[in-house]
Amino acid sequence: MTDSTKAAPASPPERPAHAPGADTPADVSSTAATPAAPAAPAPGGPGGRKTGPLRPVNPFMVQDPKQKARRLARALISDMIVYHPEKRLQGMRDNTLPQLFKDEIEKSWQEYVEQVGLELAQSTPFWTEALNEILAGGHKAF
Repeated sequence: MTDSTKAAPASPPERPAHAPGADTPADVSSTAATPAAPAAPAPGGPGGRKTGPLRPVNPFMVQDPKQKARRLARALISDMIVYHPEKRLQGMRDNTLPQLFKDEIEKSWQEYVEQVGLELAQSTPFWTEALNEILAGGHKAF
């Protein structure tokens, strides 16, 4: 190899006239067609990251077993009202909710225990609270 092949260029390569930071001004019509650099996303906006803990998109996806058990109890009891509105009204009027809904309560309790586990089901008040608040309309019937 010769010294002429190892020599570095004497000056940096020239930039085109339309490149940002060029020493010579470019034609106005050529810079107008050059797209501007995209702005950085605003914090919290699309692509931006919020500070603090992230929350699940769907609250039913929560992994806390107690929250899951409470929601499930309330959902199962609410379903009883949806499917048997007349029976509920009769039971509230005659104070016979526990007797009228005995089969539905047993069936839903089995589903509840199957999904949350017997220990959690028996150690928390969620099932009874849901029966009283939702099925009994806030009265202490269970």
